[in-house]
This record gives sequence, structure tokens and C-alpha cells, in this order.
Amino acid sequence: MALINEHFLKLPGNYLFQDIAKRVKAYKVSHPKKRVISLGIGDVTRPLCPAVIEAMHKAVEEMATQATFRGYGPERGYDFLREAIIKNDYLTRGVHLDKDEIFVNDGAKSDTGNIQEIVRWDNNIGVTDPIYPVYIDSNVMIGRAGVFENGKWSNVAYMPCTAENDFVPQIPDHRVDMIYLCYPNNPTGTVLRKEELRKWVNYALRNDSIIFYDAAYEAYIQDEDIPHSIYEIRGARKVAIEFRSYSKTAGFTGVRCGYTVVPKELTASTIDGRRIALNQIWDRRQSTKFNGTSYISQRAAEAIYTPEGKEQVKATIAYYMENACIMRTELTKLGFQVFGGENAPYLWVKTPNNTPSWKFFEEMLYGASVVCTPGVGFGPSGEGYVRLTSFGEREDCIEAMKRIKEWIG
Repeated sequence: MALINEHFLKLPGNYLFQDIAKRVKAYKVSHPKKRVISLGIGDVTRPLCPAVIEAMHKAVEEMATQATFRGYGPERGYDFLREAIIKNDYLTRGVHLDKDEIFVNDGAKSDTGNIQEIVRWDNNIGVTDPIYPVYIDSNVMIGRAGVFENGKWSNVAYMPCTAENDFVPQIPDHRVDMIYLCYPNNPTGTVLRKEELRKWVNYALRNDSIIFYDAAYEAYIQDEDIPHSIYEIRGARKVAIEFRSYSKTAGFTGVRCGYTVVPKELTASTIDGRRIALNQIWDRRQSTKFNGTSYISQRAAEAIYTPEGKEQVKATIAYYMENACIMRTELTKLGFQVFGGENAPYLWVKTPNNTPSWKFFEEMLYGASVVCTPGVGFGPSGEGYVRLTSFGEREDCIEAMKRIKEWIG
């Protein structure tokens, strides 16, 4: 008899955004004449930039000709993209990487969820709270998180990030094997300065820990003093894996492309004390379970590093950040306590009178026909907050602020 992996049964309810979609659908059915504006799920709305479209058309034409047709590509990614990544994303910030440390993927979500496979199931984990749900859910699936009680997993060290501590997580007072950090942060939209990030790298070096660093939103950083990569910190190559994505940088949510950096200096120990390079372990995992990102998607990603592509992507990011500025300004005028939205496309908004997150979600949906994301869906410290995204159309962002103003009177 085949037995199910019962760890999946421990996951509470649906994935957060499935719950939101279900409730929004119910609202639309009962209010068919209302036009809903979504500021909830962080999907982009601006079209792909011309440089990307041109590169994709050229790649499609290549696939239509015998001489330039390509079948299976290299699991790590094509050299042309990995070399462009190193030159533009890292060398410009004084970080030197080998191309074999770059693994091109179909977006950061996949690798941030799968990376936990390469370390033992009984390692403990630490997360900033609130947090992107994939980090914890993927560890639940392998049996690493323990038991879910009172909104928390028993084998997870939660590091609260709230207004009271300026959203800066406190370094644990005990050893944690695996640490998830996401900056600029999803969902709070806040950032971590170099001196704070250095504390985490030093902690990992002292405790032989691994940091999984999600930098999917680094392109939105406006403050020159904020690090774009954890490898800007000395010693980070020995303790950190970094994830990047083109989804929000260049509108690739439907194209699917990103990459993960696994430095060759990063090792973990076996039970008998042998040190094993995680680069070779991740390469083996990818070679077995991943057939590589499509050639067309990789040519599209390469195009954002051209002079034209850089300017076009920069303009798209500026559009979203202007949305964030409009929303932040208007919500602040209305008396809301707003965080984020300055170095990230997310705004983290305190609910009035400590209204529970899901209750405020329902009140805003039915009162203004505007969708937000309940903060508690990102962890216990998210209770009493909601997340708004700036990825909508400008007109929708302005209209949403007008509706919220009318709704709260």
C-alpha cells in the first residue's frame, strides 16, 4: 500500500493567495456590477519592455531554423546570460563570482522552495516574521517545521519584525542552522542596512549556519546605502545562498526566469564531520530534477542588460515606485500608519484600532471594492497589518485611494 507524505496534511488550509482569490470570487458573484481593484497579489501589470520583446522575437526565429534551433539547454543556464549576470549585477558592486556559481531558473519561488532539500531534514530554521509563506511551507512539506500551534510552528525560530523594533530582526541568542532573510522585504517593504546585514553574516560564520537570502526586489532599492547583494558583506560567500528574479525587475511573471547564486566556498557538514561544497550538491539536484530555463526566456533576460534594456526596465520600476509614492502619501493623509514603499514595491499598513487582518480585508473589499493582503497570512507578527502592492495601473492606484477615502469617510 502506498502511503502519503503526511507532512503535507499539516499545512493549514490553502496557500494564502488561494484564500484571497476564493474570497474575492465570492464577492464578485454577489456584487456583479462592482469593479474590483486588486492591490493584493504582487503581479505586475506593465508590458514587457521593447528590448525584451525584440530579443524574444529573435530567439523564436532562431528556433524556427535548423541551423540555430536549440533543444535541451544546460541546467545551470546558458553562458551568455550567466556572464551578463556577473558583469552587470555583481562586478558593478565589487562582487566577483564564477559563472559556475550562477544557476538560472524559472523564477525565485521555485528555488527558494526547493533549496531546503539539500540540507538534512532535522536542521532547525529561523525566519523573520512576517515572512513570504513559501519559505516555511516548503520546510513543513519535508517534516522540518514541527507542529503548528497557536499560529506558529514548534521547530521554527521566529524573529519578529514590527514597528516597535523598526522592522529589524533581532539576532537569535542560540544557534539556528538555516536562516531565511528577504530584503527588500516581502511583505513589509522594509530594508536592511549594511551594518545590520553584517551582523547576520558574522552570526552565520560563528555558528556554521546557512543564510538563504532572497533579493528578488533589489532593483527597487532607491537608497544608495542599502546593499543589493549579501555578497557585499565580507565573508558572506562562505555562509549564504542568494536568490534573484526577473519577475518584478522586468515583468517576467509570465515569462519565468531568475537565478540562484551558490558560492563554491559554501560548505555544510556530514554527520561524520566531512565538509561538502553545496555548489556541487545543488548542481546534482538541478541536473536530476530540472531541465533548464527555456532559451527564449534566457535571451529575454539577457536583453535587460543591454543599454536600451537597462533604461527601459528602469522606467518601468520608476512607474511602480511612483505608484507606491502616491499610495503612501494618500494613505498617510488619511491617518494610516504606513511602512515600506520607499525602497520596495510593497506598503505595509497598520489596520485602524488593531482590527484583525482578515476582518480589515473583508471590510475594505466590501466597503471599497479594493483587495489587500491580510498581514497575518505572512506570520503571527503580521496580525494587525495588511500589505498593498504598487504593481497596478496608475489609474487604478489613484482610484483605489479615492475609494478608500470615501469608504473611511
